[in-house]
Amino acid sequence: MYNIAGINVDMTPKYPRTLRQSEAYLTDADSKAEIRIRLSDEFLEQRQKENPHLTLEDCEYIWLGSEFYELMPEFGGLLLHSSAVVYGGEGFLFSAPCGTGKSTHTQLWLKRFEGAYILNDDKPAIKYTKDGFYVYGTPFSGKTDLNVNEGVPLRGVCILERGEKNSIRRAEPEEALFGILNQTVRPVSEERMDKLLKILDKLVTDVPVYRLYCNMDIEAAEVAYKGMTENK
Repeated sequence: MYNIAGINVDMTPKYPRTLRQSEAYLTDADSKAEIRIRLSDEFLEQRQKENPHLTLEDCEYIWLGSEFYELMPEFGGLLLHSSAVVYGGEGFLFSAPCGTGKSTHTQLWLKRFEGAYILNDDKPAIKYTKDGFYVYGTPFSGKTDLNVNEGVPLRGVCILERGEKNSIRRAEPEEALFGILNQTVRPVSEERMDKLLKILDKLVTDVPVYRLYCNMDIEAAEVAYKGMTENK
Protein backbone atom coordinates (compact mmCIF):
# COMPACT_ATOMS: atom_id res chain seq x y z
CA MET A 1 0.00 0.00 0.00
CA TYR A 2 1.18 3.50 -0.86
CA ASN A 3 0.04 6.89 0.41
CA ILE A 4 0.27 9.43 -2.41
CA ALA A 5 -1.05 12.98 -1.96
CA GLY A 6 -2.84 11.82 1.18
CA ILE A 7 -4.63 9.02 -0.70
CA ASN A 8 -4.12 5.33 0.05
CA VAL A 9 -3.27 3.64 -3.24
CA ASP A 10 -3.26 -0.12 -3.65
CA MET A 11 -0.88 -0.79 -6.53
CA THR A 12 1.63 -3.55 -7.22
CA PRO A 13 4.55 -2.26 -9.30
CA LYS A 14 7.08 -4.89 -10.30
CA TYR A 15 9.71 -3.04 -12.32
CA PRO A 16 12.73 -1.38 -10.61
CA ARG A 17 12.01 2.22 -11.61
CA THR A 18 8.50 2.41 -10.15
CA LEU A 19 9.49 0.36 -7.12
CA ARG A 20 12.42 2.68 -6.42
CA GLN A 21 10.50 5.93 -6.85
CA SER A 22 7.50 4.66 -4.89
CA GLU A 23 9.47 3.36 -1.90
CA ALA A 24 9.20 6.63 0.07
CA TYR A 25 5.39 6.46 -0.28
CA LEU A 26 4.94 3.03 1.31
CA THR A 27 2.44 2.99 4.17
CA ASP A 28 0.79 0.49 6.49
CA ALA A 29 -0.21 -2.53 4.44
CA ASP A 30 -3.40 -2.82 6.49
CA SER A 31 -4.57 0.69 5.57
CA LYS A 32 -7.86 0.88 3.73
CA ALA A 33 -7.34 1.37 -0.01
CA GLU A 34 -9.03 4.39 -1.58
CA ILE A 35 -7.68 3.74 -5.08
CA ARG A 36 -6.83 0.35 -6.54
CA ILE A 37 -4.69 0.19 -9.70
CA ARG A 38 -3.80 -3.00 -11.54
CA LEU A 39 -1.94 -3.10 -14.84
CA SER A 40 -1.89 -6.57 -16.36
CA ASP A 41 1.07 -7.94 -18.29
CA GLU A 42 -1.14 -7.97 -21.39
CA PHE A 43 -1.99 -4.30 -20.91
CA LEU A 44 1.67 -3.30 -20.58
CA GLU A 45 2.70 -5.42 -23.53
CA GLN A 46 0.04 -3.75 -25.68
CA ARG A 47 1.18 -0.26 -24.59
CA GLN A 48 4.77 -1.21 -25.39
CA LYS A 49 3.74 -2.56 -28.79
CA GLU A 50 1.99 0.76 -29.53
CA ASN A 51 5.04 2.69 -28.28
CA PRO A 52 8.10 0.67 -29.35
CA HIS A 53 10.47 3.39 -28.11
CA LEU A 54 9.35 2.55 -24.54
CA THR A 55 10.37 -0.40 -22.40
CA LEU A 56 7.88 -2.37 -20.31
CA GLU A 57 9.39 -0.66 -17.29
CA ASP A 58 8.67 2.74 -18.87
CA CYS A 59 5.10 1.70 -19.65
CA GLU A 60 4.42 0.60 -16.09
CA TYR A 61 5.75 3.90 -14.70
CA ILE A 62 3.83 6.07 -17.19
CA TRP A 63 0.48 4.27 -17.04
CA LEU A 64 0.44 3.83 -13.26
CA GLY A 65 0.80 7.61 -13.03
CA SER A 66 -1.84 8.11 -15.70
CA GLU A 67 -4.33 5.88 -13.88
CA PHE A 68 -3.68 7.65 -10.57
CA TYR A 69 -4.23 11.10 -12.04
CA GLU A 70 -7.31 9.97 -13.96
CA LEU A 71 -8.91 9.31 -10.55
CA MET A 72 -7.64 12.40 -8.72
CA PRO A 73 -10.77 14.55 -9.36
CA GLU A 74 -12.68 12.09 -7.16
CA PHE A 75 -10.52 13.34 -4.29
CA GLY A 76 -10.58 17.05 -5.09
CA GLY A 77 -7.32 16.97 -6.97
CA LEU A 78 -5.52 17.07 -10.28
CA LEU A 79 -2.13 16.76 -11.90
CA LEU A 80 -0.36 19.85 -13.14
CA HIS A 81 2.46 19.26 -15.61
CA SER A 82 4.96 21.50 -13.85
CA SER A 83 8.07 21.71 -11.71
CA ALA A 84 7.22 22.35 -8.06
CA VAL A 85 9.74 24.07 -5.80
CA VAL A 86 9.33 24.62 -2.07
CA TYR A 87 10.70 27.66 -0.28
CA GLY A 88 9.71 28.99 3.10
CA GLY A 89 7.30 26.10 3.61
CA GLU A 90 5.21 26.98 0.54
CA GLY A 91 4.94 25.49 -2.94
CA PHE A 92 5.55 27.44 -6.15
CA LEU A 93 4.61 25.75 -9.42
CA PHE A 94 6.03 26.51 -12.85
CA SER A 95 4.02 25.01 -15.69
CA ALA A 96 4.83 24.88 -19.40
CA PRO A 97 4.99 22.46 -22.33
CA CYS A 98 7.97 20.11 -22.44
CA GLY A 99 11.20 21.81 -23.43
CA THR A 100 10.23 25.31 -22.33
CA GLY A 101 12.57 25.33 -19.34
CA LYS A 102 10.44 24.85 -16.22
CA SER A 103 12.99 22.51 -14.58
CA THR A 104 15.82 24.85 -15.55
CA HIS A 105 13.93 27.69 -13.88
CA THR A 106 13.34 25.85 -10.60
CA GLN A 107 17.02 24.89 -10.49
CA LEU A 108 17.71 28.64 -10.38
CA TRP A 109 15.64 28.79 -7.19
CA LEU A 110 17.89 26.16 -5.61
CA LYS A 111 20.92 28.29 -6.44
CA ARG A 112 19.37 31.58 -5.36
CA PHE A 113 17.39 30.66 -2.23
CA GLU A 114 19.02 28.70 0.56
CA GLY A 115 16.74 25.91 1.76
CA ALA A 116 14.69 25.69 -1.45
CA TYR A 117 14.11 22.17 -2.79
CA ILE A 118 12.22 20.37 -5.53
CA LEU A 119 8.95 18.74 -4.43
CA ASN A 120 8.28 17.16 -7.81
CA ASP A 121 10.01 17.97 -11.07
CA ASP A 122 7.27 17.11 -13.55
CA LYS A 123 3.93 15.83 -12.23
CA PRO A 124 3.03 17.18 -8.77
CA ALA A 125 -0.50 16.68 -7.47
CA ILE A 126 -2.69 19.60 -6.41
CA LYS A 127 -5.50 18.84 -3.97
CA TYR A 128 -8.14 20.90 -2.21
CA THR A 129 -8.12 20.26 1.55
CA LYS A 130 -9.83 21.71 4.60
CA ASP A 131 -6.88 24.12 4.81
CA GLY A 132 -7.04 25.19 1.17
CA PHE A 133 -5.06 24.00 -1.83
CA TYR A 134 -1.94 21.95 -1.19
CA VAL A 135 0.67 20.64 -3.62
CA TYR A 136 2.16 17.18 -3.16
CA GLY A 137 5.13 15.23 -4.33
CA THR A 138 4.32 11.95 -6.07
CA PRO A 139 6.43 9.05 -7.35
CA PHE A 140 5.60 10.20 -10.87
CA SER A 141 8.19 12.87 -11.59
CA GLY A 142 8.94 12.53 -15.29
CA LYS A 143 12.46 11.73 -16.40
CA THR A 144 14.03 12.49 -13.02
CA ASP A 145 13.88 11.04 -9.50
CA LEU A 146 13.23 14.49 -8.04
CA ASN A 147 10.23 14.03 -5.76
CA VAL A 148 9.55 14.25 -2.04
CA ASN A 149 6.71 12.58 -0.17
CA GLU A 150 5.08 15.59 1.46
CA GLY A 151 2.43 18.23 0.91
CA VAL A 152 2.77 21.99 1.42
CA PRO A 153 0.40 24.95 0.97
CA LEU A 154 0.26 26.08 -2.66
CA ARG A 155 1.42 29.70 -2.84
CA GLY A 156 1.03 30.26 -6.57
CA VAL A 157 1.25 28.93 -10.11
CA CYS A 158 3.28 30.43 -12.94
CA ILE A 159 2.61 29.77 -16.60
CA LEU A 160 6.14 30.02 -17.90
CA GLU A 161 7.35 31.34 -21.25
CA ARG A 162 10.82 32.10 -22.49
CA GLY A 163 11.65 35.77 -22.88
CA GLU A 164 14.68 37.98 -23.34
CA LYS A 165 13.79 39.97 -20.21
CA ASN A 166 12.44 38.68 -16.92
CA SER A 167 8.96 39.90 -16.05
CA ILE A 168 5.87 38.62 -14.27
CA ARG A 169 2.23 39.62 -14.27
CA ARG A 170 -1.04 38.28 -12.86
CA ALA A 171 -2.85 36.11 -15.41
CA GLU A 172 -6.38 36.97 -16.44
CA PRO A 173 -8.99 34.44 -15.13
CA GLU A 174 -9.63 32.82 -18.53
CA GLU A 175 -5.93 32.78 -19.32
CA ALA A 176 -5.22 31.10 -15.97
CA LEU A 177 -7.97 28.51 -16.42
CA PHE A 178 -6.93 27.42 -19.90
CA GLY A 179 -3.22 27.62 -19.05
CA ILE A 180 -3.74 25.02 -16.32
CA LEU A 181 -6.30 22.96 -18.28
CA ASN A 182 -3.80 22.57 -21.12
CA GLN A 183 -1.24 21.06 -18.75
CA THR A 184 -3.35 18.53 -16.87
CA VAL A 185 -4.94 15.13 -17.48
CA ARG A 186 -8.45 15.42 -18.86
CA PRO A 187 -10.57 12.54 -17.55
CA VAL A 188 -12.33 10.29 -20.01
CA SER A 189 -15.68 10.27 -18.23
CA GLU A 190 -17.96 13.31 -18.41
CA GLU A 191 -18.77 13.07 -14.70
CA ARG A 192 -15.11 13.17 -13.71
CA MET A 193 -14.40 15.95 -16.20
CA ASP A 194 -17.16 17.99 -14.61
CA LYS A 195 -15.52 17.48 -11.21
CA LEU A 196 -12.17 18.56 -12.64
CA LEU A 197 -13.63 21.77 -14.07
CA LYS A 198 -15.18 22.63 -10.70
CA ILE A 199 -11.84 22.09 -8.98
CA LEU A 200 -10.10 24.25 -11.59
CA ASP A 201 -12.63 27.03 -11.14
CA LYS A 202 -11.97 27.09 -7.40
CA LEU A 203 -8.21 26.79 -7.91
CA VAL A 204 -7.93 29.88 -10.12
CA THR A 205 -10.20 31.75 -7.69
CA ASP A 206 -8.27 30.83 -4.54
CA VAL A 207 -4.69 30.58 -5.80
CA PRO A 208 -2.96 33.37 -7.75
CA VAL A 209 -1.84 32.40 -11.24
CA TYR A 210 0.84 34.36 -13.06
CA ARG A 211 2.40 34.64 -16.49
CA LEU A 212 6.19 34.57 -16.20
CA TYR A 213 8.49 35.58 -19.05
CA CYS A 214 12.03 34.57 -18.21
CA ASN A 215 15.52 33.85 -19.43
CA MET A 216 18.03 31.55 -17.80
CA ASP A 217 19.70 34.21 -15.64
CA ILE A 218 19.41 33.74 -11.88
CA GLU A 219 17.56 37.06 -11.78
CA ALA A 220 14.58 35.15 -13.16
CA ALA A 221 14.16 33.36 -9.82
CA GLU A 222 14.26 36.69 -7.97
CA VAL A 223 11.67 38.25 -10.27
CA ALA A 224 9.38 35.22 -9.94
CA TYR A 225 9.61 35.05 -6.16
CA LYS A 226 9.05 38.77 -5.67
CA GLY A 227 6.10 38.80 -8.06
CA MET A 228 4.47 35.80 -6.38
CA THR A 229 4.87 37.04 -2.80
CA GLU A 230 4.60 40.84 -3.03
CA ASN A 231 1.06 40.82 -1.62
CA LYS A 232 1.82 38.25 1.08
